[in-house]
Amino acid sequence: MRIAILSRARGCYSTRRLREACLARGHETKVLDTLRFSMAVEQGQPELYYKERRLSRYDAVIPRVGASITFYGTAVVRQFEQMGVFTLNGSHAITVARDKLRALQVLSRHNVGFPATTFVRHRDDLLPAIDRLGGGPVVVKMLEGTQGMGVILADSRRVAQTIVETLQSARQNVLIQRFVAESRGRDVRAFVVGGRVVAAMRRIAQGDEFRSNVHRGGRTESIHLEPEYERTAIRAAQIMGLRVAGVDMLESKDGPLVLEINSSPGLQGIEAATKVDVAGAIVEHIEEQVLFPEVDLKQRLTLDKGYGVSEFPITPGSELAGRTLAEAKLQERDVRVLSVQRGSLVIPNPRGATRLYAGDVVLCFGKLIALKHLIPRDARRAPREPGAPEATES
Repeated sequence: MRIAILSRARGCYSTRRLREACLARGHETKVLDTLRFSMAVEQGQPELYYKERRLSRYDAVIPRVGASITFYGTAVVRQFEQMGVFTLNGSHAITVARDKLRALQVLSRHNVGFPATTFVRHRDDLLPAIDRLGGGPVVVKMLEGTQGMGVILADSRRVAQTIVETLQSARQNVLIQRFVAESRGRDVRAFVVGGRVVAAMRRIAQGDEFRSNVHRGGRTESIHLEPEYERTAIRAAQIMGLRVAGVDMLESKDGPLVLEINSSPGLQGIEAATKVDVAGAIVEHIEEQVLFPEVDLKQRLTLDKGYGVSEFPITPGSELAGRTLAEAKLQERDVRVLSVQRGSLVIPNPRGATRLYAGDVVLCFGKLIALKHLIPRDARRAPREPGAPEATES
């Protein structure tokens, strides 16, 4: 395969390791500076140019998009997507994960824990918002900070107010989070590749520093994740739509709390701490997935007038509860069940013998008029999870 690594830092550890892993597995690989691309956006002919020359064909792209170039970097990744090239992490997923507030808003509709968070703009709303978190101490975070920069521990509500007002006066947007005292100076990073955790480490701050980032001087140790932490990391990456992610979690008395989901996680710390060939795992995943580029399934399935996609729960009074798909005769109504979610279990492409139970959540495609009769009334009024398919008509 021909694999392009989008990176502005050719000599950094992560870029070098990814290139070495690609070459070791027999792939032709080039490191391309993300900012040296230009795009031709034309109907039916999306093109990319690199250093003023039309880019030759690549089979896969590994985006290493830094926070300072998120807008342009994701535009380049999006252009590769329009050209049908497999991208390890999609442009939309990178954009959502990079925005700390947006990422937490998406997570908030799912069964994934994270520290209680507030976001305010008007100074009169600030102290009441901090009080809702339980008062000081709280953690103040700049939305665009990386590697522990822009993360400040405020010991009291008044100190937090001063910090937030100062940052806002400098036109910085900030989050305020409840301080999880029992995990002070410690967190866990799980490295997720293709729906599994390939390596995990604990990061421990030094001295009085409460931030555990390696770039802040924190030390690392390899750990074996408990199942609850592993499930949380995988679920968080999946919700973001990331094939590769570094999921940072706090070890709280209530279980794992997601701090951040990184779309371009560094390899140096995790490989040094765990001795795992993470770069090799990433390239192996690309080999498995390169024939399956991103497809906007909802868009593709709703092109025909009167057809749509819907996800809804099976209620105790539903006509589907307790019946198999064959008994429900959904195909006769021009409805196909694409998947069934039962707790943490997902049944993809269920067959006629699959029995539905109250509490299951089904993802269906079919005629809108038939789907409307199947959706419970409460589910029709309830807000849907961000990113979840819903009944639409084109």
